[in-house]
Amino acid sequence: MPELNLQLSILDQSPVHGSETGPEALQRTILLAQCAEKWGYRRFWVAEHHNSERYMGSSPEVLLSHLVAHTSRIRLGSGGVMLQHYSPYKVAENFNLLACLAPGRVDLGIGRGPGGLPRSTAALQAEFAHEKQPFRNKLEELQDLLGNQLQPGNPRYGLQPKPLPPQPAGLFLLGTTTSSAEMAASLRIPYVFALFLNSDNAVMHDAVQTYRRLFETTAKATPQVILALPIIVADTDAEAAALASDIKVVRIKLAGGRTFTVGSLQAAEEFGRQAQEDLTVEVLESNVVHGSPSTVQSQLAEIQARHGVTEIIAVTAVKNFAQRLRSFQLLGQLVGHQPVIPGI
Repeated sequence: MPELNLQLSILDQSPVHGSETGPEALQRTILLAQCAEKWGYRRFWVAEHHNSERYMGSSPEVLLSHLVAHTSRIRLGSGGVMLQHYSPYKVAENFNLLACLAPGRVDLGIGRGPGGLPRSTAALQAEFAHEKQPFRNKLEELQDLLGNQLQPGNPRYGLQPKPLPPQPAGLFLLGTTTSSAEMAASLRIPYVFALFLNSDNAVMHDAVQTYRRLFETTAKATPQVILALPIIVADTDAEAAALASDIKVVRIKLAGGRTFTVGSLQAAEEFGRQAQEDLTVEVLESNVVHGSPSTVQSQLAEIQARHGVTEIIAVTAVKNFAQRLRSFQLLGQLVGHQPVIPGI
């Protein structure tokens, strides 16, 4: 089987199912990161969710500090830090510290969503809700802090987010809309489209085209697009199809116009109760790339040709951990890796 000319990465959300516990989910994340490194994946990113029944990674920075100590080569990052909740200065400090511990291996992916329901958002923002900055302003300030380039006139001018690393964390913007693509292009930072949250291939196409069209290439900045796709690989097409059939995207739209992706219909209903706002709910097919290795190889080759990307981040929402690990094993083999799975 010919190899794909792609770099592959993993986004892990530290999921729990049934009677599984948070500590078990985190131990599996650690094992998966170590396997990903052995198998030659480029990056391993972890997510941020708050007060979730399904996803246990509430603090990417803390989890990444542990993963840094238990790996040696793979790039590690957040997919992503929910910047709306935090001080850009503190985020820069956290990731500068990580970048000092693992020079050249740390990514800082930024998300625009809340990572939870309205009650957790209110709790996270309780101390500064009255002085909330626009998201773009916070992202611009974070970019300047990471580059140690705050300008006179900025109220934080003169501050440095120490320790200053030899190579700052790579900054990425994650998104699901053309507006996020526009923002990433205007700031000349890499853009990651999260199809596993949106599921609309047409929107993904428009976002990627918008980003490339608006990005002003310079000697120091060139456009970089990564697609974060739901992917399931199994030994047969039938097995992969059965696993993929369980995956749905639940999208809610509030009366005020904001849209969010949540994990279940129950979470959508609870979101409406907490937001005290009318909403509409859509349950959509997830457009999972799935099949046997040869089938997935063909699908990924088609996606690569259509969108002109050289890297894909796989999100594999399979409940059974052994099957999830097997999916990543088979996927890794498509780009020439010959993984050996340690004891599970």
